[in-house]
Amino acid sequence: MDISNRVKTLTPSTTLAITAKAKELKNEGYDVIGLGAGEPDFNTPNYILEAAKNAMMNGMTKYTPAGGVAELKQAILNKFSRDNNLIYTPNEVIVTTGAKHALYSLFQVILNDGDEVIIPSPYWVSYPEQVKLAGGNPVIVDALEENKFKITPEQLETSITKNTKALIINSPSNPTGMMYDEDELKRLGEICLEYGLLIISDEIYEKLIYTDDQHVSIAQLSPELKEQTVVINGLSKSHAMTGWRIGYAAGPEKIIKAMTNLASHSTSNPTSIAQYAAIAAYEEDVDSTIEMRKVFTERLHTLYDLLEDIPGITCLKPKGAFYLFPNATEAVKNNGFSSVDEWVAALLAEEKVAIVPGSGFGAQNNIRLSYATSMEQLVEAAKRIKRFVLHHQS
Repeated sequence: MDISNRVKTLTPSTTLAITAKAKELKNEGYDVIGLGAGEPDFNTPNYILEAAKNAMMNGMTKYTPAGGVAELKQAILNKFSRDNNLIYTPNEVIVTTGAKHALYSLFQVILNDGDEVIIPSPYWVSYPEQVKLAGGNPVIVDALEENKFKITPEQLETSITKNTKALIINSPSNPTGMMYDEDELKRLGEICLEYGLLIISDEIYEKLIYTDDQHVSIAQLSPELKEQTVVINGLSKSHAMTGWRIGYAAGPEKIIKAMTNLASHSTSNPTSIAQYAAIAAYEEDVDSTIEMRKVFTERLHTLYDLLEDIPGITCLKPKGAFYLFPNATEAVKNNGFSSVDEWVAALLAEEKVAIVPGSGFGAQNNIRLSYATSMEQLVEAAKRIKRFVLHHQS
């Protein structure tokens, strides 16, 4: 029996493939440094663990409403009001099995065959694949390095056709760590309003910013933009809860209702225990990311400086998330490799450093390094990369 055509179009996740290869080498006894991880290397805070334990002991282990328990929805509403100056009702919020599932469900309910979604490149690896799974067509727009990996209003407008349904904005960005400022968001928002495009604002990294820049949600800029935006967020990055799989979406009630109906026939509900842990994360949280931000800031500066010292590698300094996205064009050329992918594979084979080629993010000349690992590992990784580059220097 053959598999479905829709699944045949999928491109496997580059990040997961690199992570799997690194684990395989580790299991064989090699000293592998993995810089591919897309998750904080901190454990979930203790007060959240205690809330999960209490939920289990108190019998909170049954089915819940498909769109999430009322208490968690209220905690999310409070979070939006407190952090983003956004006011939603419970019917405008759905709790999902991770932010990735929120995106997947959203595409399933808004797209018909042939609908187009504009995706700035570099992009998170799952955006185009999820659009394709919903019958849509991803329209990739190159956010140029000289514009700090952000698309311009002119680029957006020239990419719009009669089939365009939505625009994705990811700020801070995975993989670049770059952010759109308020003025840039306003200008993009004006075009979306003019053409009636839905804005999908992925804000999963909003708490992980290492400069004085403030996170701005495009939905908070005007009532009109709020009505035309679906905000995607979750607790995976902000509270080191990647494995708990709790995300959420907030937006127009019609869309949220459709997503909830879909959930009732797919996941039934997000895990009950994880939901009660998430309530504590938002209700008891003063700012659990303070220590993470401090550590990530130190790692960012250190790794950035070390990469700057490697011949043929240039890098824009990111403002958020926990990735560096250097351009390795010259290093690859000088080392005698035909592509970044080939260079990355050789680096793993020879120096046992696992990084992700930019091709998986729509950027053939770049590499992604996660600094969600110890300072010791980052320093050693940079040392190995430099040794590799110098060894292959032509």
